[in-house]
Amino acid sequence: MRRERRRRRILPVISRKGAPDIKGLGKLRYVVEQSFALFHQFKRLATRWERRLELHDTFLSLASSLIRWRRLKKTGS
Repeated sequence: MRRERRRRRILPVISRKGAPDIKGLGKLRYVVEQSFALFHQFKRLATRWERRLELHDTFLSLASSLIRWRRLKKTGS
């Protein structure tokens, strides 16, 4: 996953205690924390049981698809 982020030129930005505020970081952090909360609804992803990375990645993809499908269903689109 780190390689994929680097390939997309996504820089890690973690705010440290006492560091000056980065504009918009709060909104970004909210999205990330909300995503983690949504993934943790799936118990199998909350604690990684699979030893094989491919299985874990597959469950992540499945969970992402279910989350998106539920949101689309909720909005009626």
